[in-house]
Amino acid sequence: MSFNLPSAASSSDSLASLARVIESRLPQQGGNPQASYVARLLHKGPDAFLKKIGEEATEVVMAAKDADHGGDKTKIVCEVADLWFHCMIALAHYGLTPADVVAELDRRAGTSGIEEMALRKARAREGAGE
Repeated sequence: MSFNLPSAASSSDSLASLARVIESRLPQQGGNPQASYVARLLHKGPDAFLKKIGEEATEVVMAAKDADHGGDKTKIVCEVADLWFHCMIALAHYGLTPADVVAELDRRAGTSGIEEMALRKARAREGAGE
């Protein structure tokens, strides 16, 4: 099965639009936990949405493993969408946006993963006073 991939601009617009909805559900924005799933998770605090992120990440892994054995690959897309959604709730809680994540990915563009990991380890050592 193939997907019609949206342009980068429309993908970014979709994420920004969803981020605005999630932000409107923050307790300080008047999010109503009785009327909104997002507001309910945010009202319960980080443990609630962080638990969901863990659950959704596990479901991504399970969907991918199933796809490796002939399962429906589109389930991976659905599970990743759930994971991203819950990660966006965490971003909103911490005052961050999808644009912050995209900026970090842009910063890393052109750097190999091996180089990026080595840089992070070096920064961690510097921060630890070594």
